[in-house]
Amino acid sequence: ILTTPSEQPSANECASPGPPPPTPPPPPATRVSPPLPEDFAPPLARDENAPPVVETGKAARRRGGLSSEAQGQLDAAKAAFDELRKAGLKTAAKKAGRTTGEGRVWCALTDDAKAGAMVAISCETDFVANTPDFDGFLKDLAAHVLEHKPADVASCLGQTWKGDGTVEDALKALIGRLGENILISDVCTFDAPGGAVQAYVHHDNKKGAIVSVDTGGEANADVLRDLCMHIVVFNPGALNRDAIDATLVEREKAIIKEDLAGKPAEIQEKIMVGRLEKFFAEQVITEQPWIKDDKSTVQKALEGAMGAGTVLTGFSRVEVGGDSGGEGDE
Repeated sequence: ILTTPSEQPSANECASPGPPPPTPPPPPATRVSPPLPEDFAPPLARDENAPPVVETGKAARRRGGLSSEAQGQLDAAKAAFDELRKAGLKTAAKKAGRTTGEGRVWCALTDDAKAGAMVAISCETDFVANTPDFDGFLKDLAAHVLEHKPADVASCLGQTWKGDGTVEDALKALIGRLGENILISDVCTFDAPGGAVQAYVHHDNKKGAIVSVDTGGEANADVLRDLCMHIVVFNPGALNRDAIDATLVEREKAIIKEDLAGKPAEIQEKIMVGRLEKFFAEQVITEQPWIKDDKSTVQKALEGAMGAGTVLTGFSRVEVGGDSGGEGDE
């Protein structure tokens, strides 16, 4: 059957009926904020050393709020900050007894490698040790120790920090911001005007070592770094035999004598000498088997790399959550 064009079905009539078009969502409701008070002023810029916002609010309320006048706002903010400093001191005191088994070690060297420093800071959790605040203070402290060369942690805490307050003040502020007990557990510095200083921090960032040498030739940074790794691994007890505690030597002799009881005197003497040599080789760093070649000693390795007359003048092994040890000029 033929149809005329006017009788052709339309496209809409041919298509099967589909679902109705979706209903458009209602327009979002307009949020109406309450009018700002006439004396409103934007807050002061937040300082990078500022304590938590909650504590800031508490301190502001203790001071009776901010004034509507600009100078009044400034005075109130300063007063609130003083309140926070007092609160920070209390926070540090409350947290002082907590265990600090985590933390980080860091080092700093001069460009000519004639001086170096190593520091360790302990905290309660690895989470805090990984924060930018903690890391920034750690590296700033290493630079401070390199420049000011404190003899120990106690003297370091009393030194001026960046021209404002002391190192101890900065540490307490860090405790207030991070909410954990934090301690400077070790600081050490070495100078080697006639040689070089080198340092190494282990991959876990929790232990490291620093050394100083007087060289018979040009300093070899790679070998000195290997020496630092050697110290981290083997934890030597002394720089030389004279540095070993005499009571420790006598104790070792007593143990050997008891073990040799009943043997002829001449045999006892020979065995005593041999076992004491082994004892010294375990304790004295320069007599220990070299980490890269156990058929050589540390002293031979140093002289082979930097010339005869190379002398290890000092070393320190630093570890978070453990005893640090070492010998040297500083």
